[in-house]
Amino acid sequence: MPLTQKISVTPVQADDREQWQRLYYDYADFYQVPMNQDILNSVWSWILDDSQAFYALIAKDPAGNAMGLMHYRAMLSPLRGAAVGFLDDLYVDPAVRGEGVVDQLFAGLSAAAKQQGWPLVRWITAENNYRARSVYDKLATKTHWQTYQLTIE
Repeated sequence: MPLTQKISVTPVQADDREQWQRLYYDYADFYQVPMNQDILNSVWSWILDDSQAFYALIAKDPAGNAMGLMHYRAMLSPLRGAAVGFLDDLYVDPAVRGEGVVDQLFAGLSAAAKQQGWPLVRWITAENNYRARSVYDKLATKTHWQTYQLTIE
């Protein structure tokens, strides 16, 4: 049976902390963003806080080993007069890339977005993240929007 059929994707639970943290450290390292326990604690609290419109999915193999994660949230879209989804973070362990983990995570995200009533989910990625972009080009439509960031001192 292909690995894709054996992957489970579920919302992150309290007992997933150690595996989630390992993957999130690796994700931050990939993007060369400093990570520390305070940041991890903040994000973890958002995941477990039902009053936050912030969610996390985790992909696991049949033995329960985490293979990938996804963080997403509600984002208000004034032009639509509705909430849409925004995918903040997606990471798949390099050891299992190409095995269908990302497809299963996106299937989980699509199901969650449908349940939330979101008409779409948006995300951004680094210009040089070619491997991920090749997957995204198959799953979604690339928009013509450029992203800017205003740093507040």
